[in-house]
Amino acid sequence: MSFREFNFTQGIMAQIEAMEYKEPTPIQEKAIPLVLEGRDVMGLAQTGTGKTAAFVLPILQRLLDGNRGYIRALIIVPTRELAEQINTAIKVFAKNLQLRSLAVYGGVSSYQQIAALKKGVDILVACPGRLLDHLEQRYVDLSDVETLVLDEADHMFDMGFLPDLRRILRYVPVNRQTLMFSATMPSDIQRLARDVLKNPITIEVDHTVPLDSISHVVFPVEQHLKTLLLLEILKSTPAQSILIFTRTKQRAKILGQKLQRSGYKAISLQGNLSQHQRQSALEGFRKGQYQIMVATDIAARGIDVSQISHVINFDIPATTEAYTHRIGRTGRATRKGEAFTFMTRDERGIVHTLERNVGAELKCRVLQGFDYNAVAKAAPSRVSYTWNSRRY
Repeated sequence: MSFREFNFTQGIMAQIEAMEYKEPTPIQEKAIPLVLEGRDVMGLAQTGTGKTAAFVLPILQRLLDGNRGYIRALIIVPTRELAEQINTAIKVFAKNLQLRSLAVYGGVSSYQQIAALKKGVDILVACPGRLLDHLEQRYVDLSDVETLVLDEADHMFDMGFLPDLRRILRYVPVNRQTLMFSATMPSDIQRLARDVLKNPITIEVDHTVPLDSISHVVFPVEQHLKTLLLLEILKSTPAQSILIFTRTKQRAKILGQKLQRSGYKAISLQGNLSQHQRQSALEGFRKGQYQIMVATDIAARGIDVSQISHVINFDIPATTEAYTHRIGRTGRATRKGEAFTFMTRDERGIVHTLERNVGAELKCRVLQGFDYNAVAKAAPSRVSYTWNSRRY
């Protein structure tokens, strides 16, 4: 199928071709016609499937008719990084359309946001907290909203934004088009979907299964040897760009510093950074200034770097959903990717669960030449692993 079959205006098609989009992804092929028709959509798709373009492109097409300078499309997202990512995509696709977009979020001064809002905005991309601030101070008027998008709805729930979302909905017209996108469908999201969507069409695109372009490997290792194993893996792994996940922001910071001291171009992305520092880190990683980024789950949401070759779970994710979100950062845009997961002895049950739920084999591997029997204070003197009745 070709993008031309959607009958986008020439201004939009010019940008699609300039970005060398060859053919729509499954989520785009299914969602774009429905959004163009004005239907409500519940999209279940994981990261890396092209869902941003699936709603941005048809929204731009629909906004070409009607008044300018009023907020007619509202996109609500959980993180600042995702807000910037979507706003950047809008600006690229709308380059020839004379439509204005703006991203609003906390952690930065509101003055520039207010000045831009006063000039008139057609599409607003917002995080819930800052959007509520602008609404309560009457800098934002949502009475003209025709299309509402709730992106990464499950993450907004995880971050405690559900009450804020329900407050925001009071400011939005009842007669509107609503699009909701989520990688998972917990009960709270199901209830929200029933409340905000009208006769929706549900689209599912492998939302619980990792992308086929990703291979999965588990490295058994004791906790005190993780950093040493990581350094050995990095030495022997030809990689273009590596994203490493840790459980806490403190560990992300410390690991990033250790990698820097080991001679790697590394940076950490975690909640203690200012918005300017976060943006600088993301831009540096995106442009190749840093080869390695160490991040927490919350901080990493919104990272859109298509050339990531490896995702390394330094700390194992606790759920299947977290695993699929993490590894979905690699194997994008028709590229191949690898996902490495470090597993301690007491985490074998989690790995068994992940393997069963994602429907993909997590191959166990040991690194030849690495001293798995190295000791540290209070560490076991000998390490042995059993995986599916195989000894390593």
